[in-house]
Amino acid sequence: MKRRVIAAAIALTLGVTATACGDDSGGSGDKDRATDGKGKTLTVWIMEGTNPDARPFFKEAAAAFEKKTGAKIKVEYQQWATANRKFTTAIAGGADQVPDVAEVGTTWVPQFAETEALVDVTDEVKKSGLSDDLVEGLKDAGTLDGKQYGMPWYAGVRSVLYRKDIFEKHKIKPPTTWKELQDAAKTLKEKEPKLISFPVAGGAEMFAAPFIWGAGGELAEEEGGGWKSAINSPEAIKGIEFYTGLATKDKVSPAKVNTWTEKEVGDAWKKGEIAMSISGNWTPKAFVDENPELEGKLGAVPIPGPDGGMSRSFLGGSYLSTFDTENKELAWEFVKLLTTGEFAAKWAEQTNYFPGQNSELEKVAAKKDPLVEPFATQMLEAGATVPKTESYGKIQAAQVVPGMIQSIITGKSSVKEAADKAAQQMDDIFAKDK
Repeated sequence: MKRRVIAAAIALTLGVTATACGDDSGGSGDKDRATDGKGKTLTVWIMEGTNPDARPFFKEAAAAFEKKTGAKIKVEYQQWATANRKFTTAIAGGADQVPDVAEVGTTWVPQFAETEALVDVTDEVKKSGLSDDLVEGLKDAGTLDGKQYGMPWYAGVRSVLYRKDIFEKHKIKPPTTWKELQDAAKTLKEKEPKLISFPVAGGAEMFAAPFIWGAGGELAEEEGGGWKSAINSPEAIKGIEFYTGLATKDKVSPAKVNTWTEKEVGDAWKKGEIAMSISGNWTPKAFVDENPELEGKLGAVPIPGPDGGMSRSFLGGSYLSTFDTENKELAWEFVKLLTTGEFAAKWAEQTNYFPGQNSELEKVAAKKDPLVEPFATQMLEAGATVPKTESYGKIQAAQVVPGMIQSIITGKSSVKEAADKAAQQMDDIFAKDK
């Protein structure tokens, strides 16, 4: 029996309220030992770039933790592009090579958990009263075989960002179906030829995925204890055809975009060169900060479904996980400090990402910010995740989906040919990892 777990929709309500900070009162001897950090230093790996100025945040957090436990914090900043390899090298080197605490991307958690390098904190989360307050999709992303390997720290999701002023100028309504998105992009191409109407970015996997999911397709499916690609199913092909057709048939995306990653799309937004695109919830503020002329000119809506509703969109982010070192109990206390209460709220505010707890997310949504609420709705009602297997990290590293999209939009392959090739590449990787 097939178990479709890739795009687990987040069925939540904003009304969930639970204890955000857990119970730190009292304690047993074990707890006393866990929080006695005098003379100890925790090594913490944090990814560079999420927070433009993370050092003041961690200086404050480290001071609070030292006051609470006596332990010092040593933060080492890592680059996303090279971090996965650094982690795998450290894990191979043993407990004295890995950090005590690390920021781990949600798609990496299964990979590292399968090596038994990460600590199962399921019981600790329950004891702290946090289980019922975690955003379900994020909790699921870091859970493997019923075991939770860290705490959700922050999350992002992609929706449709558009130039509100230009839409109003040409009386274009924000799209609520695929046809409306297509028509809006075609009108923008005609009325605003100097702008990119809707970039079909060949290097941005998570721009394509919502259309695969929206059409009822999947990237891969778990079956018989293993994984098998589903990217060439009729449903997936329907979504790929629509997305790539915006470039190949409707010509709303110029050739220079064919190899663009999400970063290049963001750079073009900052230069005022884009009218509408898929974009993350963390981007509007960053774009305005970089280009103040965009102030008040941006709008957002969830990615529409083919005939209404929402297409599912990748819900990604980071966990704070503890590694199996001699300081793992103390490390958990630091994870708890950063992912709950005051410091969780501060991090979300400073980075423009969403917090990993319902109680904190509820506060964000309650502000009714028109550039935040659509993303929150997307995250809560139509979030998705990629296959929870080490193999999918290898598929992403091999650029399988971007390669497929680029092959189509450059005219090298038909949609069916490119999807079949991508499916074979996926299955070859899945087979090697069995």
